[in-house]
Amino acid sequence: MASSTVQAMVLDRARTALHAAELPMPEPSAHQLRLRVLACGVCRTDLHIVDGELTHPKLPLVLGHEIVGRVDAMGGEVQGFALGERVGVPWLGFTDGTCPYCRNKQENLCDNARFTGYQIDGGYASYTVADARYCFQLPEAYSDAEAAPLLCAGLIGYRSLKMTGDAARLGIYGFGAAAHIVAQVARYQGRQIFAFTRPGEARAQAFARELGAAWAGGSGERPPEELDAAIIFAPVGALVPAALKASRKGGVVVCGGIHMSDIPAFPYELLWEERRLRSVANLTREDAREFLALAPQAGVKTTVVPMPLAAANEALDRLRQGELTGAAVLIP
Repeated sequence: MASSTVQAMVLDRARTALHAAELPMPEPSAHQLRLRVLACGVCRTDLHIVDGELTHPKLPLVLGHEIVGRVDAMGGEVQGFALGERVGVPWLGFTDGTCPYCRNKQENLCDNARFTGYQIDGGYASYTVADARYCFQLPEAYSDAEAAPLLCAGLIGYRSLKMTGDAARLGIYGFGAAAHIVAQVARYQGRQIFAFTRPGEARAQAFARELGAAWAGGSGERPPEELDAAIIFAPVGALVPAALKASRKGGVVVCGGIHMSDIPAFPYELLWEERRLRSVANLTREDAREFLALAPQAGVKTTVVPMPLAAANEALDRLRQGELTGAAVLIP
């Protein structure tokens, strides 16, 4: 007999631990899929929610927006999916389709967007529901755990990489889940990678070299060559002037996170000579379709640390402390 309840790890309020809970089995609405969760990645955005740095979550909340699941039930208006099919659910969970941004192919900036694991219950659970219009078929080349980080770390990294144009010498600040994926795509595209980690993080620097980085060092070091572009994944505002200082004239610095500590004052000369500073906000469905097709072509391999769902707090703590190589993935 099918279960009538869901096992979940729930956040009741910011700056507290998640707790195990048994929730009612959700029923899909007209446009939704119900998914039996196979795996859910643990993302730094989850930490920002738990730590109260993202301040408008639905509470209580089931975190998780790197969801790999199998279709268990479908709403009456769902098209293009089948029962038993494996799909992925990313951060962007709903857009209105009518605001000026949506009409201008900028749905990532939608005025009324809602996000998985933030305003919509996510994948730190045994079952979840998601709008089918924001779910994606996944490449068969990846196991459930391997596919999970593609759905945010991969997608945000890919959107950040696109913003660097054809930059040949690319700096990556913060070598975690997103960086280890985007570095592989960048190398596939023939770019040279310069990896920046916390000072003294020999393990992360070695990991970057294993993935083809031409150079790896501390975030305060100058790379051996000027950068054409840099992507900052670490949520540290002080890295912005450092990255600008390391970039050539006309270079671009892309801030790839949803939250960052304050950027300190810096002299205008670091921005002068037509250097540019950009941020990445969310993703579009087109980003997802492009990247999920590209990842297997580029031979992207994700490094994952599978952990049981009940260990969600431990996974978040290990991420906070920088103890993970690659990405933690919860398995219900």
